[in-house]
Amino acid sequence: MKLKLGLALGQWGTRPPKDIVRVAKRAEELGYWAVFSAEAYGSDAFTPLAWIGSHTKKIRLGTAVVQLSARTPASTAMHALTLDHLSQGRMLLGLGVSGPQVVEGWYGQPFSKPLSRTREYIEIIRKVLARNEPMTNSGQHYPIPYPADAKGSWGLGKPLKSITHPLRSDVPIYLGAEGPKNVALSTEICDGWLPLYYSPWREHVYADAIVNRKDSFEILYPMIVHLTDDLEKGLLHAKSIIALYIGGMGARDRNFHNELIGRFGFEAEAKLVQDLYLEGKKGAAAMAVPDELADEVSLVGPIERIKDRIQKWEESAVTGLLIGPQSAENMNKIAEVVLG
Repeated sequence: MKLKLGLALGQWGTRPPKDIVRVAKRAEELGYWAVFSAEAYGSDAFTPLAWIGSHTKKIRLGTAVVQLSARTPASTAMHALTLDHLSQGRMLLGLGVSGPQVVEGWYGQPFSKPLSRTREYIEIIRKVLARNEPMTNSGQHYPIPYPADAKGSWGLGKPLKSITHPLRSDVPIYLGAEGPKNVALSTEICDGWLPLYYSPWREHVYADAIVNRKDSFEILYPMIVHLTDDLEKGLLHAKSIIALYIGGMGARDRNFHNELIGRFGFEAEAKLVQDLYLEGKKGAAAMAVPDELADEVSLVGPIERIKDRIQKWEESAVTGLLIGPQSAENMNKIAEVVLG
């Protein structure tokens, strides 16, 4: 099966990236399906898409991902509704719970019960976009209207419907998830799933979680791509990114990314990477990431090698690849390989 190809701009670093409009327009010309932006605790995910959308015509505009704790579900629905109108129906809404360090340390929100929170959050967004009746929600996480007997309530809340009629009631919703229960939830209530890491050589890791997915269900994988004749150097680039996530993106005793790599069969190696990373030995941590793992979850090497390995991805459950900005030449090469 031919894969969809998306452009993953990610989150901003210390400064805004240069030329995002130019890169997005080039991706549109080459037939890229969508462009995705992200957020952590700096830039937001929606604003860059509005900027890009105003300079493009066809390429879809996706968040990968919007963090649940950053906004109430009604607010996220408003953002999606607005951007969908402005882009004439190009909005794709990717959501994720993030992790406890960001949720509690940045947003000042509790991280408890992420599974039920996610379900409730998405249900509210669906109700807002459907606009069938005034909004109510009796769930424990996002009660709407706010209960009259709750602390601080004035008791004046009433159910409301969006003033603005949505352009589409079925804006696609994708869930960024790693744990088996969260991934299974995405197949139940979402239109697609955004994995952090996926290997077509180890599809058993997620086989049970996605067994009930619909035929139209999308699995859009943010792929590390490095075109180079120096395979060792290219793999080190991938290993450095992986080390950041499994070593530094989470607490020592609760790192979801580290736990995922354990389920991939590299539990001891993941622990070593984390130990080195938290000791400040980032270079050693990257070197400790197994070459086999880095090679399986990325596309690295000369173009002929990538052409050969892409076949395994086309045979997998993955339906699309999201790649980071590349040089103009490499964007062309990747489009030729993936889109044919």
